[in-house]
Amino acid sequence: MFGSLLQGILLGLGAAVPLGPINVLIMNTALSSARSAFGVGFGAMLADLTYLGVVLLGFHLFLESPLIQEILSLLGGAFLLYLSLLLYRGRNQSIQERSQKHHPFFKSLAKGYLLTLSNPYTIAFWLSVASLTASPKYQGQWLIVGLVIAILCWITFLPFLIYKTKHLISPRISAFFSLFSAGVMVWFGLTLWVGVLSRWL
Repeated sequence: MFGSLLQGILLGLGAAVPLGPINVLIMNTALSSARSAFGVGFGAMLADLTYLGVVLLGFHLFLESPLIQEILSLLGGAFLLYLSLLLYRGRNQSIQERSQKHHPFFKSLAKGYLLTLSNPYTIAFWLSVASLTASPKYQGQWLIVGLVIAILCWITFLPFLIYKTKHLISPRISAFFSLFSAGVMVWFGLTLWVGVLSRWL
């Protein structure tokens, strides 16, 4: 049990910690609201669990379909470019101005859910996790518990840390971070589109 739980925690950290669109969005949102930033991360986790559930129910062949992968890549790329535009437009807002704006929790949750659900790389990760849960070497239920624990800890810790230290961030750094975040979104969005176009051409 302990070995499976530990393996799940390590896998969860491996999925949650690397810099990518979700973590960039969480950090940017945390400058305004820790609760909304947690909502982004929680939405992403729900999308992860959605894919895991689909795979465990035996619909992995549907997810592995090239057509489904391409549709998700096109939708994911478009959503990333949309988010990058929002971040770019808000680049000159001070942290105080951001904090005064209303940030509905479920809107943030929906952003995290849709962003992760439309990322075809998420499918590849959960297909590999599903193969581990089926392995006699691990207890699948404890592997999943470890994953959820690790992801929950990360999406709670990261927003809290950013929110509590935001007073140390100058307006110039805040604007630069918004531009950097928009650039990351554009990069990942175009990468998804280029991947589809390269298969078509």
